[in-house]
Amino acid sequence: MRYLADFENAHQTIEQALALGINHLETAKGYGKSEEYLGRALKAGLSVPRTRLYITTKISATADADTMRRCIDESLERLQLDYLDCLGIHGLNTWQHLEWVQAKNGCMQAVEEAIADGRVQHVGFSSHGSLELIQAAINTDYFEFVNLHYYYFFQRHAPAIQLAAEKDMGIFIISPADKGGRLYTPPQTLKDLCSPYLPLELNYRFLLADSRITTLSIGPANPNELREPLRIADDDGELTSAENSAFERLENHQKVALKNDKCSQCYACLPCPENINIPEVLRLRNLAVAYDMTDYGQYRYGMFENAGHWFPGMKGDRCTECGDCLPRCPEKLDIPALLEDAHQKLSGKAGRRLWG
Repeated sequence: MRYLADFENAHQTIEQALALGINHLETAKGYGKSEEYLGRALKAGLSVPRTRLYITTKISATADADTMRRCIDESLERLQLDYLDCLGIHGLNTWQHLEWVQAKNGCMQAVEEAIADGRVQHVGFSSHGSLELIQAAINTDYFEFVNLHYYYFFQRHAPAIQLAAEKDMGIFIISPADKGGRLYTPPQTLKDLCSPYLPLELNYRFLLADSRITTLSIGPANPNELREPLRIADDDGELTSAENSAFERLENHQKVALKNDKCSQCYACLPCPENINIPEVLRLRNLAVAYDMTDYGQYRYGMFENAGHWFPGMKGDRCTECGDCLPRCPEKLDIPALLEDAHQKLSGKAGRRLWG
């Protein structure tokens, strides 16, 4: 997704990944020239044979089978491959997307044909949607793996992790470094609280220590960005007492810093008449106030109203103080006031998805 400066950079990044032991390469139809560059690298010859690689690409859900048939053919052509190890339904983010998946003549008809003739080995999905939608998609039993957001600083999808594990699905965590908190450039407050560990290291360990989780994505823009994550990659044992102490420090500091304004992420405040994603706005405020993660908060907050179903919801300044959410909040938070404060802290330039 990010190694797209030019083909030479992409090729060097892929070769370095293989040299360091990576054997799963994931791309998507929607990632600019990513499929094309990976295909050219595969055609040029890599240091690891194709039979030892796992190649995944992702294609968005389509309303009809013919469109999906064409998309699968085009992805295989760009990748210069005869088959995919894994095909993911990309961005299964809305209930309409799930309807397309479940439709009798929908996109899954084409996927099942590709499985039957050997062009696809395994099928899964990625989602930026709600917990309820992710659980519903898992419960279709169509899928063998799921790509989703789940990190130390965002544990809302813990029930989806458990459900997928119970169904023996592969569990792929999307972008722990970036979406997990922009942890490659952490604020000093966060660094101090995590010491002697790096914040990124602790987030990786939180995930790697969970035996239900299969793999994490790295998403390097160049070969150098592979080294730091892979320094930690084999450290997948149980959390140590020192690591648990660091997590306790983080939790205790958040309680002290936020006092009576901490949003516990119960989601009881939804739905909002103005379609404000109240829990996510207040989660970003939690992180900004407790850990000075304002840069990350502004980055994510700027995507509201600019990224469609990939990051749904309106910004906090859309609040009309209607009061619908107030009686539903178990903490009795002054939600309109906190939304206004979050908007003041996090409002900056508009953001968008890298490929939007």
